[in-house]
Amino acid sequence: MSVISTGTHPKALWPGVKAFFGAQYDKHAAEHLDLFDTDTSDKAYEEDVLVTGFGLAPFKDQGNATMFDTETQGFTKRYTHAAVSLGYIVTHEELKDNLYKDKAFKRAAQLAFSMYTTKQTIAANVYNRAFNSSYIGGDAVELLSASHPTRSGLQSNIIATAADLSEAAIEDLVIQIMQAKNDRGLQINLMPESLIVAPGNYFEANRILQSVQQSGTANNDANILRANGVIPKGVKVNHFLTDADAWFIRTNCPNGLMHYIREAMELSQDNDFDTKNAKAAAYERYSFGWSDWRSLYGSAGA
Repeated sequence: MSVISTGTHPKALWPGVKAFFGAQYDKHAAEHLDLFDTDTSDKAYEEDVLVTGFGLAPFKDQGNATMFDTETQGFTKRYTHAAVSLGYIVTHEELKDNLYKDKAFKRAAQLAFSMYTTKQTIAANVYNRAFNSSYIGGDAVELLSASHPTRSGLQSNIIATAADLSEAAIEDLVIQIMQAKNDRGLQINLMPESLIVAPGNYFEANRILQSVQQSGTANNDANILRANGVIPKGVKVNHFLTDADAWFIRTNCPNGLMHYIREAMELSQDNDFDTKNAKAAAYERYSFGWSDWRSLYGSAGA
């Protein structure tokens, strides 16, 4: 059996695959890179442990002792890496009849395309399920919720009133982001970075962020979202989002939405003794998820 490592580039699965992609269908860009921070892993799983920090410092009267606070452990998020694999078979007769050469690049490209699209789908599903209470995080609620439990009370990362994408709705959610607090209720410098939308909102999102004046109105007011660069990384369209109305704002929260690469994709090739058929398979291991809900704010639409 032979194994060919492909790193993180599915097109490198076989020589000639890149050329075939151009002859058939192009694939979408690596859109998961806009949704997550990426890191590598050398273990079966990775764990992030939330630390709550300290509260506000009290006044100290002359001669009195300093008051001491306790930094406590919050919830734990475990990323368990999933193995993803797919293969195909070339019959002995195809090989002997010289039919395989005509189909080799096609099958290789289709396999690479399937592995690549699977990864994009799994990544986007974290967002697709963000409002679904059946998919909870370490704090026992869904990613986008009005009731994230903290030591200072419940906190929210969804817009107060569900709304379709609009300039006013973005402004409301940005204000909410700028008022974010840590687990002890202290203000943090949380800022928006990118607006993530499905293809159905692509044009509206760009009109809102790129209009010099307010979009869709007769007002002569400046578009502050554009003028002040409120969302510096702009619009990120994801073709694997399933809700056309849902929209999201990623923030500068560190290590909040994570993608771990455990094993980069590799190709294995071997022959079956009983049938004399040739087999090829692709395999990789990775995980997607979230540790800190402050990394993402959003609305499911009206």
